[in-house]
Parts: sequence; structure tokens; C-alpha cells
Amino acid sequence: MKLDRYDLKILEILSRDGRITKSKLAEAINLSVSPCWERVRRLEQAGVIQGYSARLNPDALVKRTPVWVQIELKQHNAESFARFEALVRDTPEVTECVAVGGGVDYLLKVEADSVDAYQRLIDEWLTSDVGIERYFTYIVTKAVKQKTPFLSPESLA
Repeated sequence: MKLDRYDLKILEILSRDGRITKSKLAEAINLSVSPCWERVRRLEQAGVIQGYSARLNPDALVKRTPVWVQIELKQHNAESFARFEALVRDTPEVTECVAVGGGVDYLLKVEADSVDAYQRLIDEWLTSDVGIERYFTYIVTKAVKQKTPFLSPESLA
């Protein structure tokens, strides 16, 4: 799908404010409402815009202790990776997980009720057959930047 400057501007604005009104969006990109909204619908139908959501503040709901963890597995084969990834998907305290290269296998963000609750989770993992060789824990002391990923027109051009 070929995106022009109007499409790119629409994506930039919607990535920051998914609740913007049709008229304000049209005004911001200097088009009338109908052609602007047709472009939004075309972007949605093409799968460029997958949906809209609200960013929730978990601290307003319940206080959590964020912890980042590096995990290295004992064995590096498809079965070991699949077993570990299944465990991660089934653990609600794990809110992010990426497989990485460069000395460790995975980086995880765990949001537990407390440091003690986090450690009990890790202890349970270590005594299971998931195959963790080594792990490193990083307690978050403050959030410096948290933002929904945003695509600039330059990155899409």
C-alpha cells in the first residue's frame, strides 16, 4: 500500500491521540472531514491501523513492583525455547518478553505484587523443568520514559 503525506500525518496523529474527533483530525491534516475519514477507513481496512486502545495506569489500579529479568537457558534448542515461552505466556505477572541475542536468551518485564512475590515466582521457575541456567534481576527504581510506540512520517517514508 502506498502512503502519501496525508496518510502519514493521519497515522502520526492517531498514534498520539486515538480519540481525536473526525473534524479535528481533518483540520489537523488540512482536508475536509469526508475525504479524511475515507482515508482512515482505508488504512483500517488495509490493516495499517489495527485498532484503538486506552493506555491504562496500572499504579492507579493496584501498586505493582516492576522488575526486569535477563534469562539464560541451559539448552539452546527448539524444545527448550518452546517450553520456556509457554511458561512465560501462562504467567500473568510477565507483561513483556523478548528473545534476544548477545549473551542472554530473554529479557522479561515482570510486574509482581512485591519483590518477595517476584522472588517466589523465580524460585518456582528454578525448581521446575523449564531449564533456566542463570538469571539476573533488575529492580526498577523509577520510570524515566514510558510511551506508546509512535511512527513518525520520516520512519514510514
